[in-house]
Amino acid sequence: MSEIAAPPSQPTGFHGRLDRYFHISERQSTLSREIRGGLATFFTMAYIVVLNPLILGGVKDADGQVLGDGTTPNYAMIAAATALTAGILTILMGVVAKVPFALAAGLGLNAFVAFGIASSMSWEDAMGLVVLEGIVITILVLTGFRTAVFHAIPSQLKTAISVGIGLFIALIGFVDSGFVRKAAGTPLELGIGGSLTSWPIFVFVIGLLVTVLLVARKVKGAILLGIVGTTILAIIVEAVAKVGAANGGKNPLGWSLIVPTLPEKVVGVPDFPGVLGQFSLFGSFSKVSVVLAVLFIFTLLITDFFDTMGTIVGVGRQADLVADDGALPRTREILLVDSIAAAAGGAASTSSNTTYIESAAGVGEGARTGFASVITGVLFLLAVFLSPLVDIVPYEAAAPALVVVGFLMMTAIRDIDFNDYEIAIPAFLTIVLMPFTYSISNGIGAGFITYVLIKAIKGKTREVHPLLWVVTALFVIYFLIGPVKILLGLS
Repeated sequence: MSEIAAPPSQPTGFHGRLDRYFHISERQSTLSREIRGGLATFFTMAYIVVLNPLILGGVKDADGQVLGDGTTPNYAMIAAATALTAGILTILMGVVAKVPFALAAGLGLNAFVAFGIASSMSWEDAMGLVVLEGIVITILVLTGFRTAVFHAIPSQLKTAISVGIGLFIALIGFVDSGFVRKAAGTPLELGIGGSLTSWPIFVFVIGLLVTVLLVARKVKGAILLGIVGTTILAIIVEAVAKVGAANGGKNPLGWSLIVPTLPEKVVGVPDFPGVLGQFSLFGSFSKVSVVLAVLFIFTLLITDFFDTMGTIVGVGRQADLVADDGALPRTREILLVDSIAAAAGGAASTSSNTTYIESAAGVGEGARTGFASVITGVLFLLAVFLSPLVDIVPYEAAAPALVVVGFLMMTAIRDIDFNDYEIAIPAFLTIVLMPFTYSISNGIGAGFITYVLIKAIKGKTREVHPLLWVVTALFVIYFLIGPVKILLGLS
């Protein structure tokens, strides 16, 4: 008789405890892949530590004060708080939900808080509304409503959400790098005036080509190597060519946000007192009408609710965590941490924190478990003190990773039956409206409304889950908020 091969030995000791807790071997991953994935996610998200202060820090509230009190922006304080909350919440996601998802201040949400809410009240009142939204959405998770909605979405619509996010994340990469820009005659154009004429774009193109080749050759650490290698190239280019910053469009040939130079110092001392815990839970209701305050909360809630839902479907599918029926393990834990993050972001004055689609970069690097999130979270905590190092990775070096990950996510389109127009049309609208409107929620809303409408017209209402009717009605309200505010004299 031939000998039966012994099963592979399991890790022992501390490594073994990590493996069992995070299910690393069970999910066909390794500790090194999780570490690489955590690093890749951090480097594609690190820009938020710089960008969030720029969005929130310079806007004056109704009292003429900037965030943190006073009239002079304190960007370093907001940056430190941004990194701190992102670090704690991402570690929480890794330890509690055990998935490779990272969290930070939500782009779009922070702009809405700054320009749409704070202008009508104090910053403390505005952040109080964010905390209230987080509390409401946490209650929806604890009552099972948010999880039930997740399971009510048809499987192929979930796939369309994943594909749409792939297209969206690729567009983000092209736009952030300056490869695609707004134009005078057309909505978008290639580079500057239709030409790739700047050094930062050159760096992006080289980085993209190198990353694509590494991925095609299935090199371990391809995405992370692409980011690091492109950053080194960017530092060399800046040292030689002295490109400088774009400076709000005044220097169109410059780097879009971060100028890649060797830092003068490595360690920075954080400053928190002006932001942590500086919120007024119900102060907004004395500054604006109750109706307007509720509309603010509703807008935040809908965006937060479905942006996260789309993200976890898309990234979870890429990580092979989504079953054939669209179910995702530990959905309740994922949504609970994300909901707590919304309230925590308001309490820390960094705006609502949410799960990031850039988590897909880590998944593309091989991450499959929450240990990658722990690595990302620890790096964010280090960034509180090591912000000078975070400042050396420009958009143009991180963007190639987003484009490649976008491609990987879009491959799921093969699972959508485009011969069935009842699902194909809603799927199409879901996919294209995410990048075209720069919003995950808009794409999901358009897909849901179209899906329900087609089913109703064809007399197949029983095929629509009852919760999907409720959510679709909420999306109709969401899309009509502008006209409603005008009718009520609130705009």
